[in-house]
This record gives sequence, C-alpha cells and structure tokens, in this order.
Amino acid sequence: MNQETARRRVRGQAMVEVALMSPWIFVLFIGVLSFGFFSYAAICTQNAARSAALANATTGTADDAGACTIAINEMNSLPNARSISSCNVGLCPSTTGLVTDFQPLAVTSCAVVGPDGLPAVRVILTYRTLQMIPIPGALAGKFDITRIVDAPVVSIPGA
Repeated sequence: MNQETARRRVRGQAMVEVALMSPWIFVLFIGVLSFGFFSYAAICTQNAARSAALANATTGTADDAGACTIAINEMNSLPNARSISSCNVGLCPSTTGLVTDFQPLAVTSCAVVGPDGLPAVRVILTYRTLQMIPIPGALAGKFDITRIVDAPVVSIPGA
C-alpha cells in the first residue's frame, strides 16, 4: 500500500465519522437554541409581570387593561408578542386556578392581602410560546410560561 492510498483511506474515514455524527450535532444545536429561546421568554414574562404589578401597586387598583398594556409593551421583543393588541383577562383566581383558554397572552390583576397583612396587588401573566422548530413526532413545542407577582400597594406622598 503506497502513501496516496493510505491518505485516501484516512480522508474517507473522516467523512464517514462526520456523516455519522452530524445528525447528533444538529439535534444538540437545535436543543440549545430552543432552550435559549424558552429561557429568554421566561425572563421577559417575569419582567412584564413585575412591571405590571408595580404599576398597579402605585395606583392601588387592580387594573387588567393597564396591566395588559404594560405587559404588551414589555414583551414586544418576543416573536408572537409583536402582533398582540389585547390580552385575555379573567377573574382573579387563587394561584392554582389560572386562565387556560387564551392565545398567546393572558393577564389577570386583582387586589389581595399581602403576607404582612397590608393591601397588595397580584398580577398573573401567562405567555404561550411559539414552536421553535416543527419537528414531526417531537414535543408539542408550545409551552405556557406563567408568572405570579404580588406587589404591596404604595401610597405616594402628595398624591
């Protein structure tokens, strides 16, 4: 066997290894990409719920429309939140009875008693993500991210 034949064999072996490993590398890449998107959506949902709760806490009212407007403005960087013009709102449930029939954003705001016995405002925000990559037979790909934020009612001096 001469040197040229040995070189061809090594190149052929490397091509076979790449061909066998490329599907696994592709799946790993898609998983990391999806995880990053869902993590970003969870962070945006938490920030939107916190902003809506703080805005409602400064007014001292449980305003679903105001909370919805703030949530939409906070979440405008998410893919399917750009086209949202209104939120589905529901009655203020306990932390276990959440709004389930919505597309893709639900906001509920209500007055509650905080852990210290003082009045507070609770905002429950649920965001339904997009399916990142439609892979047949894979997970549904749409997840509901729910964040619940309680903010104590703040009295503004002079208001």
